[in-house]
Amino acid sequence: MWGPTIVGYGTYHYTYDTGREGDACVVGFSPRKASLSVYWGGGEGAETQALFAKLGKHKMGDGGCLYINKLADVDMAVLEKIVSGGLAHMKKKWPVKGS
Repeated sequence: MWGPTIVGYGTYHYTYDTGREGDACVVGFSPRKASLSVYWGGGEGAETQALFAKLGKHKMGDGGCLYINKLADVDMAVLEKIVSGGLAHMKKKWPVKGS
């Protein structure tokens, strides 16, 4: 658990160019009142964009957070590919523990 509402997988320590640093889960989700928030790890490129085009009904927030109203609205196999791709992206960018 990351705080009272985020179920996360793995951990990484980040340090930004500004000097800000901290720890966070690599990927995770949080059931919120309005929607399910998915912290998918990020990623770029045509393949990632193609997956989001196939995902189904969703919204993207600032910072790359994925919002889904109902799991029935999305293709679960595509969501799995998005999250596993985000995990791979994070492993390239930061040292990841617990995955």
